[in-house]
Amino acid sequence: MAMPSSSTVIGVDVAKAELVIYRQDLDQLKTHANDKAGCAQLLKTLPPRCLIAIEATSTYHLLLIEMAYRQGHRVYVIDGYRLTHYRKGIGGRAKTDACDARLLARYLASEIDSLRPWNPPSKAYTSLQRLLRRRALLVKTRTALKQSVGEDPQFKSLFKPLIERIKRIELLIEKRLHDTLKAAGLLEQAQRCRGVEGIGELTAAALTMAFERGAFQSADAFIAFLGLDVRAKDSGTFTGRRKLTKQGDPEIRRLLHNAALAAARKGHWKQLYEQYQARGLKKTQALVILARKLARIAFALMKKREDYIPRTA
Repeated sequence: MAMPSSSTVIGVDVAKAELVIYRQDLDQLKTHANDKAGCAQLLKTLPPRCLIAIEATSTYHLLLIEMAYRQGHRVYVIDGYRLTHYRKGIGGRAKTDACDARLLARYLASEIDSLRPWNPPSKAYTSLQRLLRRRALLVKTRTALKQSVGEDPQFKSLFKPLIERIKRIELLIEKRLHDTLKAAGLLEQAQRCRGVEGIGELTAAALTMAFERGAFQSADAFIAFLGLDVRAKDSGTFTGRRKLTKQGDPEIRRLLHNAALAAARKGHWKQLYEQYQARGLKKTQALVILARKLARIAFALMKKREDYIPRTA
């Protein structure tokens, strides 16, 4: 999609407390508070239908992109990894909020044909993502508490009621995940995923959530969205080490890793896992391949709306 010649390009560097905005056509920098009033004040100063580039943060960028989208601007959320390497590629030596705002505008103007504008996720996606992240934090906290207590009987007895309460909250979250899928009409899709060996209820919910986020044209696009695609680094006769891009939600990758661990103990998947190890792959590498295969199968089932048929041989 080519950039309209009359469009105004805006770069926004986002921090917790403030927004640094660069307007390319006026070569102008401004700063606004990163709150509802500050975002509203910023958007009032912009002409209609701007092209706005914002670097992805944890959550600090969400308010502005939602408000800008509702006002009819085309918003692009830029991955920090890409922006860092773009800075290096053009010889950038400084990294300040003002420099990043300028860099975002330049990146958008140059690379717009390869970028997709942001669209708001569905209510079901937002709810499922929030629930999965809350559960992940609880599991991490519970594990840390158990490890910190160790084998000390006095501490273990004191922490036991707390651990049990955390477990009850986890069960409540799992019930809400099920209810959210059902209310959104996604329970059937999740059940299709659950038919695949190794994929449990949580992983099925995460895969269904990811599938509903975008109109993926292929399994490769779905794998890339999950961050399970491989980044190559080759030159001439040199073959560099392959690494996962790790884009997207890390909780989905964690759940898929657990699903691969479970699948690696069963039938056909166990044979595949052993074959990969016999070829010299490390355990983690073999599990990543299994996780990717599980995700591809889940994608095909949801895309075709078909049930899984296990391999008998």
